[in-house]
Amino acid sequence: MFKKILIANRGEIARRIIRTCKRMGIKTVAVYSEADTNTLHVAEADEAVYIGPSPADQSYLVIEHILDAVRQSGAQAVHPGYGFLSENTLFAEALRKEGVAFIGPTPDAIAKMGDKIEAKRIAEKAKVSTVPGDDSDITTARDAARIAAKIGFPVMIKAAAGGGGKGMRIVHKKSEVEQAFKSTRNEAKKSFSSDRIFIEKFIENPRHIEIQILADKYGKVVCLGERECSIQRHHQKVIEEAPSPYITEKTRQKMYEQSISLAKNVGYQSAGTIEYIMDQKQNFYFLEMNTRLQVEHPVTENVTGLDLVELMIRIAWGERLRLNQKDVKIKGHSIETRIYAEDPERRFLPSTGRITEYKEPKHTDKVRVDSGVYAGDEISIFYDAMIAKLITYAPTRADAIKFMQRALGEYVISGISHNISFLEALMSHPRFAEGNLSTNFIEEEYPDGFSGAELDEERTKALLSVGLYIFLEDAKRAREISGQLPDRKRQLSTRWVVSVGDQSYSVSVQNRKDGYDIRYEEHFFSIYSNWVLGSRLFQGVMDGRHINVKIEHTPGGYMLTHAGVTVKVTVRTPRVAELARYMPEVDNSLGAMTLSAPISGRVVEIKVKEGQAVSAGSPLMTLEAMKMENVFYAENNVVIDKILIAEGDSVQVNETIFEFALAGNEEKKEKKAKKK
Repeated sequence: MFKKILIANRGEIARRIIRTCKRMGIKTVAVYSEADTNTLHVAEADEAVYIGPSPADQSYLVIEHILDAVRQSGAQAVHPGYGFLSENTLFAEALRKEGVAFIGPTPDAIAKMGDKIEAKRIAEKAKVSTVPGDDSDITTARDAARIAAKIGFPVMIKAAAGGGGKGMRIVHKKSEVEQAFKSTRNEAKKSFSSDRIFIEKFIENPRHIEIQILADKYGKVVCLGERECSIQRHHQKVIEEAPSPYITEKTRQKMYEQSISLAKNVGYQSAGTIEYIMDQKQNFYFLEMNTRLQVEHPVTENVTGLDLVELMIRIAWGERLRLNQKDVKIKGHSIETRIYAEDPERRFLPSTGRITEYKEPKHTDKVRVDSGVYAGDEISIFYDAMIAKLITYAPTRADAIKFMQRALGEYVISGISHNISFLEALMSHPRFAEGNLSTNFIEEEYPDGFSGAELDEERTKALLSVGLYIFLEDAKRAREISGQLPDRKRQLSTRWVVSVGDQSYSVSVQNRKDGYDIRYEEHFFSIYSNWVLGSRLFQGVMDGRHINVKIEHTPGGYMLTHAGVTVKVTVRTPRVAELARYMPEVDNSLGAMTLSAPISGRVVEIKVKEGQAVSAGSPLMTLEAMKMENVFYAENNVVIDKILIAEGDSVQVNETIFEFALAGNEEKKEKKAKKK
């Protein structure tokens, strides 16, 4: 077996590979950029080699830098993880010339399957169902518009070398083609070093189903079940699960047959994933093949009991697969949620900065966390926005969802924005529980973006009771501090007014061991906890049900987060609550006429000029952050007064980048409003 493996990656996947190598007795070599000097994967590897500045195209994507690290360390093999150089033919070929094993498929298989145009042609020859489209290499927006019209809208413009949700755009009408074509090419060039584009028909309301395969160097191919990856946002997977709650055994076997046929047709070896889209009648069509380990591989490991990283290493060493298709048994159900550094309430814009607090849920045989960060770590603009993967396993899908809901509630991350509340809302959604999924799920259920889950009766009850609990515990402590009011030992009131968001409730409360009995309106229940003052996570039992609530102190109350809802909770005496109704409200409706950068990144394109009048919805600029291009639009009819940035500039979050003047009628209305 290999004595030393270099991991040409970073973050959680590098740590994941290190874990398996340690168990197998294999030494590991980490590589790191300037931004990753103090990361966990560097600390956990046996050796670490610096490979360049922070931008990926100056470090992790530079083949010669990785080869230098291989030479310095004497590594016998390289595991590329996913992303970066994992599907780069030139990298795999360079390692072959160095006499170093690439833990993955052959350069030829990567080349064939990595080019989406070529892969589709091979799939057709292998008698795999494919999506209708035009696989010619498109070089101009005019050609793209012509071909899209011929295929019929909606269409998908895709990077030939794309993958991982990057380098693709859905286009619904001709007027959208030019911008989509330009953004797709730009992303493709930056992410995959190739700007080749093709177009195919977009299958509406599909499910995304993928088959995990394993193949050795001797022609044996086995399928390890399927994964359902239909919960996506902008073609980026958010939730994955195995097995799919939708497909039948008959359909599964058909997918196995076509997947094995394709793998054998290209002489595939190692782990790989063949992705399909599936319509509402279980007709499936080849989408692409990922010639690497997938982000979502843990759910397959949970339901099969196999370690895919170990199997990849053994195949690369030259061992035969001892596993036969009849040996593959799918047991139980596993779900993975991707925790991203992004702000769901600001249209999922990436979030950068320092993590000030980080606490993972307890790891058990039912809960697994694959992460690469820690408290004090920095989320930079240079890499993907994923912080961690949270994976649960249970005998049934319903139980896997319950474990996920509880684990998400225990996860505490502060200092940056993240999508945990959004994931909690998804896990609680009735449609998700039913398994009624499609790649349009998020778009359909949250058409205006996510601003929190519904504040229903159960969530209100939990937030009210926790707000009251922590208020009373704090009040008890204050009464026991020396030097306070002489009557500090008197009993606390049993009557309070608790405001949950905009709603206020008259509440009566009684002490009991480790908790309180609470009554309001027609509700009567008890809450128990061992919560300690100062803790940011409340864990307790309310009405016989375990609950987790995250706590942020705010002037006059607490910002509490539970089951996808974040709301301010205030506890007052009845008299103070009555007086609070007469407090004047501050009107913040007239803000400064400026636009601040909502994220840190690099200015790719400025689409307007000073003095130009623009209407609401017009594009203003394109900003690149975390390897994705983000287009920002005007919210109102305005005139561009000043542009404070230039193309190519790096901007920081909250930096002022545009100054506006009101346009036409809006300016007159504003003056009239001020006179009034």
